[in-house]
Amino acid sequence: MTGGSDEHDDDAVQRAHGSFFGRRKGHKLRAHQADLIANLLPHLSIDIGTPAPSLADMFDPPAQAMRVEIGFGGGEHLTAEAQKLPDTGFIGCEPYVNGMAKILAQIEANNIGNIRLFAGDAADLLAWLPAQSLVRVDLIHPDPWPKRRHWKRRFVQDATVKELARVLRPGGEFRFVHDIDDYTAWTLAHLLRAPDFRWLAERADDWRLPWDGYTMTRYGRKAEREGRVANYLRFERV
Repeated sequence: MTGGSDEHDDDAVQRAHGSFFGRRKGHKLRAHQADLIANLLPHLSIDIGTPAPSLADMFDPPAQAMRVEIGFGGGEHLTAEAQKLPDTGFIGCEPYVNGMAKILAQIEANNIGNIRLFAGDAADLLAWLPAQSLVRVDLIHPDPWPKRRHWKRRFVQDATVKELARVLRPGGEFRFVHDIDDYTAWTLAHLLRAPDFRWLAERADDWRLPWDGYTMTRYGRKAEREGRVANYLRFERV
């Protein structure tokens, strides 16, 4: 497939998996990226229009545990985790065409077989997932929606926290990373008032420093260069 306009690229994605949620346009896709969207994405896409299967059986061999990353951006963290944990199945959720194209290129280049993808609204994905089906959910540098009138668009809301509690197993974790203090405080407030979660921090370094084995994203490195300090929050499903 050859490259084309942004509209042409969006059409390819919509044919592969329906419309994206939110703002989906970015840089024009290169020819190979458009080809991956049209031909590889359909094999990895999750269809939430049908009842959820046994998630482990979406992988060969069956996954021993399941994780979700919401808004994986360029895919650096998700692909690193998938390669470190080949027995774990991962679902990546990303509404942006360019992010989806980037992770497809990494999956192809590294022959990664334990990632499945959802090109839509993460709230819809959570609602589709079976109860207690996940051991971890990661939300790394999501859109902060800084204007007060847009706060309702933030992923972390009381309703989504309840859904996280439903899909995580007891002992599972929700992990959140952000360099915008307001959204960090917002997330902490929502999770601290949720009876199904316990904040795992015992000392300041537990939220000031990345957890062991954390793969810094491209956005995270940019934030560091620009002097923005990220916080790393971990919450256990009790």
